[in-house]
Amino acid sequence: MLSRTPGKHALIFVALTVLIDIIGFGLVIPVFPSLLVELTGRGVSEVAVYGGWLAFVYAAMQFACAPVLGNLSDRFGRRPVLLLAVAALGVDYVFMAMAPTLGWLFLGRLLAGIAGASFTPAYAFVADVSPPEKRAQNFGLISAAFGVGFILGPALGGLLGGLGPRAPFLAAAGLSLLNLVYGLIVLPESLPPERRRRFEWRRANPLGTLAQMRRHPVVLRLLAALGLWMVAHQVMPSTWTFFTKHRFGWSEATIGLSLALAGLVMATSQATLLRLLVPRIGERRAALLGIVVAGTGYVGYGLANQGWMMFAWLSTWFFGAMVMPSTNALMSRTIPADAQGELQGAVASLFSLSSIIGPPLMTHIFSRFATTVPGAAFFTAGILAAACFVTYWAATRALRTSPVVQEAGA
Repeated sequence: MLSRTPGKHALIFVALTVLIDIIGFGLVIPVFPSLLVELTGRGVSEVAVYGGWLAFVYAAMQFACAPVLGNLSDRFGRRPVLLLAVAALGVDYVFMAMAPTLGWLFLGRLLAGIAGASFTPAYAFVADVSPPEKRAQNFGLISAAFGVGFILGPALGGLLGGLGPRAPFLAAAGLSLLNLVYGLIVLPESLPPERRRRFEWRRANPLGTLAQMRRHPVVLRLLAALGLWMVAHQVMPSTWTFFTKHRFGWSEATIGLSLALAGLVMATSQATLLRLLVPRIGERRAALLGIVVAGTGYVGYGLANQGWMMFAWLSTWFFGAMVMPSTNALMSRTIPADAQGELQGAVASLFSLSSIIGPPLMTHIFSRFATTVPGAAFFTAGILAAACFVTYWAATRALRTSPVVQEAGA
């Protein structure tokens, strides 16, 4: 069945697919320390290294497979690729819930990374079916699903973790398989056969758009600064659970609550502070302010000797959440209209690379210094944030007198 005007249920399914992908990612974070301790018999600080490599495997497969799934959907249509990815994710969560050894858990995260790349055909589906006047609105629905998922996932994972470290995996499996049934009923095909094209490996290159940014030197330097910023931020999802459990003995519920609060702080900032502050001081100053405040927060986490301090320092992300959208807006102002898609592809590729590099780096540092300097990973993130500030400042000095940036800060 082909349709250019699918009902609201089809868009709801696509939004739910993205939402469940993100919830599933966040759902399992609070229980990873306990599950890894159970599977290996080692201490929390020791198994943090495995946590970093599990995150690496997931991110690497998602990075490699996102353009592949997108190109497969151009060849075979959006519906079969989306439904297959949802089904694979549900089966994989069952697989991980039953994993008897660490090796099986690694295999599970590898498969989850492949299936979790479903956001590429999901976005393509929305682009297919959205008329120009509703495109921003429909993409906003998908973006909202990302934000909600980052809040709900850790909170639900923390609560379900009280039933055992495998319970969140079973919950994620149930959500995925229920969504599959819903999709089988409501999802039409959005790409008719005459608009499909042959699959080509050269067009499935995840680094292609990033390489194209060499033609835009200012943007390339800003991307370098963003790369430092993104790697620094990886300390939160990769190390937070192990650090707080090791340092303060937090339960899964407390860990999940803290990560959900971090997501809520960032979402609130992007809904309020961006609209209030950026028009007054401009994208450049807003981003630099966010880097300084959140970088200070990283040092604060590392120095914290009581659990409540971690919650207090989360407030720094009210400003830190401005960095990405402000920088994205600034880069889009300095690049031609016909290169905007390439820019967004480069930003997405950079985020994926940071998700590959950051977790093993941060968890290795934490594990190595857990008994002497427990906050070492957060101090490393602070150093990276400082390097980001210097790189960002140097990259944008010439833009301080640009009429475009002045207008933004007027």
